Amino acid sequence: MEVARALVGKILTTYLSEGITTGRIVETEAYAGITDRASHAYGGRRTNRTQVMYREGGTAYIYLCYGMHHLTNVVTHHEGIPHAVLIRALEPMEGLDIMRARSGGRLPDRLLCSGPGRLSKAMGIRIAHTGMRLDTDAFCILDDGYTPSQPIVATTRIGVDYAGEDAQLPYRFILEGHPSVSGRRFA
Repeated sequence: MEVARALVGKILTTYLSEGITTGRIVETEAYAGITDRASHAYGGRRTNRTQVMYREGGTAYIYLCYGMHHLTNVVTHHEGIPHAVLIRALEPMEGLDIMRARSGGRLPDRLLCSGPGRLSKAMGIRIAHTGMRLDTDAFCILDDGYTPSQPIVATTRIGVDYAGEDAQLPYRFILEGHPSVSGRRFA
């Protein structure tokens, strides 16, 4: 959970063929591996898709949700411990024209990266990026020393009702009041 909170305020960057895109992380969700019923690795599950979750922290875990939305996660623990953080929303910063083109040009800028599917689309992140280290020139998370003026608030996660009581864990972290936060806006 510490990593999920600490990622709020950092910058996610992609440098792909269309150019560079960056956004400040304003919302995350933590997944606590084999003991967390909302995690893809719950119970020690290992599949071709989830094998990357068992790698060293700082590795990208990208998967398709509903067969259409790419979701961007960061593996966050030591090798063999499948913890991950879903990046749920960004404040777009650089490459807005590229983001708009990738997103079909119909969203206001504040919504380009509001929600995990939208942000992956706007940032050009696809399944092919899974397994990449997040410290490369093409795909990285940077710390520019930013200190948020609003508090970082912990809430329950979104869209994991199937996880029973684990769905109610305060593992979602948002920059309070930020207009790019997705879903529920209240703690």
